Amino acid sequence: MATKHEQIIQHIMSLDVGSKISVRQVAKDLNVSEGTAYRAIKEAENIGIVSTIERVGTIRIERKKKENFERLTFAEVINIVDGQVLGGREGLHKTLNKFVIGAMQLDAMMRYTEAGSLLIVGNRVKAHELALKEGAAVLITGGFDTEEYIKHLADEKQLPIISTSYDSFTVATMINRAIYDQLIKKEIVLVGDICTPFEHVEFLTVGEKVENWYEVNERSTHSRFPVLDKKNQVVGMVTSKDIIGKDKNLPIEKAMTKNPIVVQSKTSLAYVAHMMVWEGIEVAPVVDESSILKGIISRQDVLKALQLIQRQPQIGETIDDIVKNTVESDEYEKDKFEAKVIPQMTNQLGTLSPGVFTSIVTEASSRLLRQLKKGELVVENITVYFIKPVNIDSLLTIKPKVIEAGRIYAKIDVEVFNMKKLVGKALLMAQIIDR
Repeated sequence: MATKHEQIIQHIMSLDVGSKISVRQVAKDLNVSEGTAYRAIKEAENIGIVSTIERVGTIRIERKKKENFERLTFAEVINIVDGQVLGGREGLHKTLNKFVIGAMQLDAMMRYTEAGSLLIVGNRVKAHELALKEGAAVLITGGFDTEEYIKHLADEKQLPIISTSYDSFTVATMINRAIYDQLIKKEIVLVGDICTPFEHVEFLTVGEKVENWYEVNERSTHSRFPVLDKKNQVVGMVTSKDIIGKDKNLPIEKAMTKNPIVVQSKTSLAYVAHMMVWEGIEVAPVVDESSILKGIISRQDVLKALQLIQRQPQIGETIDDIVKNTVESDEYEKDKFEAKVIPQMTNQLGTLSPGVFTSIVTEASSRLLRQLKKGELVVENITVYFIKPVNIDSLLTIKPKVIEAGRIYAKIDVEVFNMKKLVGKALLMAQIIDR
C-alpha cells in the first residue's frame, strides 16, 4: 500500500497541467496533515511536476523529459527574472521554444516571433498585441505595464504576459544562464538514471529469519539485500558475511548491519563512486527523503555508467561570451578595438545596454594588458560615463589607455567612439594577475 507521501504525489500527477495547488486543499482532499501535504508538494517541486511562483502560487507543470531539459516553462522564466504576471496565468505551465529580443522595427520583429516563443520587449503595446496573436508569450522589460485589452487577450489565448524591472540585455543573460545551467544538469548522471527500480529489487523485511536470506539468495543469485520495515523504510543491510555461522532461525534484524549508507535519486554518480570506494561497499539502497526504498545501486552499475561517460558537461555560450567574441583588435592599431552592437546587447529602448558597455570596456582593457604582457585583469573599481546613446548595428571604436601600471595594480582610461564621436568614457582600477 502506498504511503501518504506517495498518495499525495500520485494525486498531484493526476491533476491537469496548469492546475493550482495549495497545501490546505491537498490536506483536505486526502485527509492528511498540512505538514505532510507541504513536504509532499516540496518533493513534487524537486521532481519537476509543480512550480511555485511568487504572487501566483503553486501550479502543476509538465514534467520535462531529460532530452528536452533546455526548454524552460514560462513559470520558470518568472522566477528567473523576478517577474510579475499581468495576464495569461493559465499558460504558465507551457514551455518556450526560443526567445526573441524586440529591439527592431515592428515588421522585422514579427518575422522572428512565432508560436511557442517569448518576445522580450519594452513598452511597445502594438508589439505585445501582435506577439500574442502569433501565439507567443510576452516579457515586458523596464518595469512597464500594458493596456487592459492586452491582458484580456493574454487570458483568452492562455499565453503569459510578464513584466520585469530588468532591461533586455540583463533578462536575456539571465535566461541564457538558466538554460545552460539546465543543460549542464542534463549531462550530469544521477543515481536515479542508472539504479535498479524498486519493483525489481530483492529485499528482506523485519520479522523474517536468516533462512529467508538463503531463499532470496538462491532465487536471485545476489548476496546483499536491504532490510525494510512495514513502511518500506530501509532499516538495515544484510550480506553473506552477516549470516555466516548464524542460526537459520535467528531474526534477520539480529544479523543485519543497522543504519546502512544510503543515497537518493538526485545524488550524482561521481559522489556515489567516491563513496563506494571510500566506504568499501558494493551495494547502496536508493531512498527518498522519508528513507523509503526506491531502488538499489551496485558498484557494477556505477562502473558501467562511468565507462559510458565520454566527457564532462561543457558550458555553452552566454551573452558575456558574445561580447568577448564581438570585440576585435583594429587591423592597423593594436591598442584600438572594435565591436558591433547586435540586438542581444540592447535595452528596451533599442540602445546599447549599460551592462554591455561595461563588459565591452572591460574586455578591451583586458586585451590591451595582455598585449603589453602585464598579465590578466581583475576589475576592482570602474566608473562609467555615458555621453550619447548608441543605436543597434553601430560599430564602436574602443581606445583603452594605460595611465599607470605597477606590478600589482593598473589604472586604465577608456574612450568609446561611434562614427568618430565620443559616446562614452570609463576609468578602471584593476588588479593585475601575473600569468
